[in-house]
Amino acid sequence: MTVDKPLRADAQRKREALLATAREVFDAGGFFDLRFDDFARLAGVGTGTLYRHFPTREALAEAVYHGEVATLCDRARRLQATLPAAEALATFLRGMVDHIAAHEGLARTLATLWADRSGALAEGSRALEQAVTDLVAAAVRDGAVRDDVDAGAVMMTLHGIGAAHDRPRWRAEADDVITLVLDGLRRPHSDG
Repeated sequence: MTVDKPLRADAQRKREALLATAREVFDAGGFFDLRFDDFARLAGVGTGTLYRHFPTREALAEAVYHGEVATLCDRARRLQATLPAAEALATFLRGMVDHIAAHEGLARTLATLWADRSGALAEGSRALEQAVTDLVAAAVRDGAVRDDVDAGAVMMTLHGIGAAHDRPRWRAEADDVITLVLDGLRRPHSDG
């Protein structure tokens, strides 16, 4: 197993420029309209730099995906560290709807690229599910959330919200679904 050496500062800037360009192209839905070499031109780097960092279109897409997942997982950890557990969970789930809305093109591009290679998304999916698991577990420990529903059900809800993105009133309905999930997770108060 090889250990990746840290990139020089200029190489890291070029890599980040390529990733930023790819995110913009994904979000605009134009990933398949460009030749792969065009990413280099749009990012202001040479094609050799593109291929050195990302030898294939799929490698570039996977790097963008893992970057997005890392951002979401970091956000979950920050929320958990700074807010009461139930509020952190609610804020994260509502933020996921915002993220899905803002990155529809990325989601469609990844779904198309990996329709037959779902394993490419598995690592990121596990990391995101672990972040949700941690948020739910903290809310259970605080007594704010029921202990008989696991994070897998919450993840399934998020996947369903993303898959329904073509519905005409998607955003309002997505917010309503999150409200239903949060209400359903709330621990019932006993009157005894």
